[in-house]
Amino acid sequence: MIRRKKRNRKAPAFNSEKVFLAASQSLESVNTYFQTTSHGLTHEDIKVRQRLYGTNEIIHERKQNPILMFCKAFINPFIGVLMVLVMVSLVIDVLLVAPEEREWTSILVITIMVLLSVILRFTQEWRSGKASETLKKMVKNTASVYRDDSLSSREVNITELVPGDVVYLSAGDMVPADIRIIESKDLFVSQSSLTGESDAIEKQAVLPRKGVRSGSVLELDNICFMGSNIVSGAARGVVFATGKHTYLGTIAKSIVGVRAQTAFDKGISNVSLLLIRFMLVMVPFVFLVNGITKGDWFEAFIFAVSVAVGLTPEMLPMIVTANLSKGALVMARKKTIVKNLNAIQNFGAMNILCTDKTGTLTRDQIILERYINSDGSQDDKKRVLRHAFFNSYFQTGLKNLMDRAILSHIQELGLEHLKETYTKIDEIPFDFTRRRMSVIVEDKQGKCQIITKGAVEEMLAICTHTEYNGEVHRLTEELREKAYKICERMNKEGMRVLAVAHKSWVGKEKEFSIADESEMVLIGYLAFLDPPNHRQRMPSISCTNMEWR
Repeated sequence: MIRRKKRNRKAPAFNSEKVFLAASQSLESVNTYFQTTSHGLTHEDIKVRQRLYGTNEIIHERKQNPILMFCKAFINPFIGVLMVLVMVSLVIDVLLVAPEEREWTSILVITIMVLLSVILRFTQEWRSGKASETLKKMVKNTASVYRDDSLSSREVNITELVPGDVVYLSAGDMVPADIRIIESKDLFVSQSSLTGESDAIEKQAVLPRKGVRSGSVLELDNICFMGSNIVSGAARGVVFATGKHTYLGTIAKSIVGVRAQTAFDKGISNVSLLLIRFMLVMVPFVFLVNGITKGDWFEAFIFAVSVAVGLTPEMLPMIVTANLSKGALVMARKKTIVKNLNAIQNFGAMNILCTDKTGTLTRDQIILERYINSDGSQDDKKRVLRHAFFNSYFQTGLKNLMDRAILSHIQELGLEHLKETYTKIDEIPFDFTRRRMSVIVEDKQGKCQIITKGAVEEMLAICTHTEYNGEVHRLTEELREKAYKICERMNKEGMRVLAVAHKSWVGKEKEFSIADESEMVLIGYLAFLDPPNHRQRMPSISCTNMEWR
């Protein structure tokens, strides 16, 4: 006798040993171990590995079968109670009542109410699901990959990544797979989606300590995991796990399909249980009292069933579903898709809704409004603007809206040729602790300087001098207070302010780090404006602490 083994439905445990092995490979043996090259895989290798490992996708909620979706619409406590009553009434009429005395009205009414409620719910949720699928198809995540011995990276859809691919990561990127770092520059990664820790941690292309085979793989310094984000810096790495084989993929297997109950679900369940309790008390009581007093137990049973039907509000499922559907239609007109009708109640129960300001209260179209000298005078020579341009143009990290505004303004003025007068030597990437970033450039005469741009408070902390009335002065407390007042005045006008500083006495033979951002000269300020969205009524907002990025 052959017994089939029960299929294990539990998500397989994450293979931490594989991660430790990937982390322990020396930089010299990385390419051999992962069967790749420093310039990535060939086209033939990619095809073979895609067939072997599949697409780089984690398990997620799939498009539901319409028949299954329709059947699930019947899974509702109220509908369950009504269907039980319909079945009981039907059995009584068919088996115990003479054909000429059968009454079908109550059965038909309850059945029609149930079907209308189910059809309405199914139709609304099916349309919402279709709209959601359409939106998903519009969004594509890409990664920078080195392939076919190319010296430069190219953008590909992250679903096409395979183990052995060499990827380039920079500030703002989402890590597209589990990656072993082989090169890094001031790399800080946020793993909050995996660990819950809000602080970014530094990652480097270094080997773990000898004998390290315990503890969490998330603590490894040379491994980046799918789902984490690059906060600052840049890196190159080799993909060693994709899709469901990643750390995030194993987590997704254990939670996919599980949906938390809303307050509405719990309320419906509580009311249904209350009705069932009433029936369990009233129906037997009515049945016994009528049977004992009248002696006709069959009539007593029919009357008890009628009491059960009377206790149940047949129209309630229909009324509730109709109201929820109306709410979903109103939300749809506001460009909000509601996939689960029961979630409508949660929207109505909100007391406080937190939302991002950019693009919601404003147009999300930042423009460079002003560039002024550190003494508050107009920058007629555009010296502050030029330094800001070099900083924004030469950085390799993610260019934010303010960087784009600077580059756009330079393009409007026709000054793009300025980039040809300087050569980039190095950079010190942005991070959210320093709130500034620096580039080191050299002109054709061999003069090397650091140009730094960032939040005013952090910039004043690293400046020891300032250009005032055309001359360089020591940054005294008096001048520091004047600088704060200049920026505060522009903040009150609704503008975001960045400071620009430089330092020219640097040697180009050294490696640059955050420590070099010191004893700098403040040269001016940049003021950006994100105009309000006049299509909405704007609440009164006091901006007291403006942050870069």
